[in-house]
Amino acid sequence: MICFLIDDDVDDRDIFQLALTTFDSSITLVTANNGVEALEKVNSTELFLPDYIFLDLNMPYMSGKECLIRLRNIERLKNVPILIYSTIHTDYEKLAGSWASAFITKPNSIEALVKVLSEVL
Repeated sequence: MICFLIDDDVDDRDIFQLALTTFDSSITLVTANNGVEALEKVNSTELFLPDYIFLDLNMPYMSGKECLIRLRNIERLKNVPILIYSTIHTDYEKLAGSWASAFITKPNSIEALVKVLSEVL
């Protein structure tokens, strides 16, 4: 299984990696620092097809919302669940169900994130 995490915060990426490894060490994590980098990775090869995409909303260069819309317009990603993974949760929750598969508020501990990952994956 491949999870693709798009998040500009290095600490959040490290915590996600630790929680994912704790949950299931066989899962591969691919990361991108922002939406521009994520689209470059996705478009660099037709072979890249993650099983799940976790997307932060508040990022530089391209908003998470714009990245989400662009990812959804890539044909081979149409059936890949894209989960909003962010501390922002006001109006962006509306994205879940329309463009995103779900909205996950970033948990405040690794244990809580492991629990969320066990429910999602």
